[in-house]
Amino acid sequence: MSLLWAIVILIAVNVATIAAMLLVRRRAPEGSYFTDGDRASGVFGVLAGGFAIFAGFIIFLAFTSYDQSRSGGEAEALTVVQQFETAELLPPVVHDRLTGELVCYGRSVVYGEWPQMEEGRGGDTINPWAVALFRSLRVAKPTSNSEQSAFDKWLDQTSDREEGRRDRLHGAEGIIPTSIWLVLFLIAGVVFAYMLFFADSGEGAGSQAMLMGSATTVIVLTLLAINALDNPYREAVGEIKPVAMERSLRILGEARAVVKERGPLPCDARGAPTRS
Repeated sequence: MSLLWAIVILIAVNVATIAAMLLVRRRAPEGSYFTDGDRASGVFGVLAGGFAIFAGFIIFLAFTSYDQSRSGGEAEALTVVQQFETAELLPPVVHDRLTGELVCYGRSVVYGEWPQMEEGRGGDTINPWAVALFRSLRVAKPTSNSEQSAFDKWLDQTSDREEGRRDRLHGAEGIIPTSIWLVLFLIAGVVFAYMLFFADSGEGAGSQAMLMGSATTVIVLTLLAINALDNPYREAVGEIKPVAMERSLRILGEARAVVKERGPLPCDARGAPTRS
């Protein structure tokens, strides 16, 4: 959700709840509908506190997923660079193919997988360049000790890359189930309804609007924050972008120039294959 839509939702909900408060205030008795204001405030504290505790727990879980997705993307990007270095120590028959396919893998992540994750998809697909890397590695026949060591290291790094990719994809579809969202909205609705009983014809319209508007703003912002953390790749303030993989692609471009690899890559600029 973009910042503009978040502001629109916040304003719209505030207008609706404040209008409801001022409408109820017209017929409300002086001192609100409660004859015992202290007891009513205590009950409201329980309702608001329950919402805060429940929402705080959900925010913690959502942020954990958000951080795991971000860390996974960074780990995956770092491993791609490390595998490029390892590939240079593998038999010459495969290292050019492997390094080129690593570049294509990074491009497919940035231009192929990331748009899918922004739409909440991509968690059940295999990166085609991961398959190509595996097939290329099968051609390698390490003979020297250094080549055998690099071969073993490549396998370990492949596992690290796949684990990083799994963590990156973890948050693409969100972790908060619909039932939890229903509970959150239900509690928020109860709090709003309870606030209406504090309508007081003896108070000014401004103070009544502030009473309802402040509570509305806090609750709506909390729900928007949970939604943003639960959808870390969708357009919003703080969305996760492929910065780490883009940086790795720049590093790989410089590294290919240093080792004088000038052959054509098996993919275009967006990671799509250019040959069978």
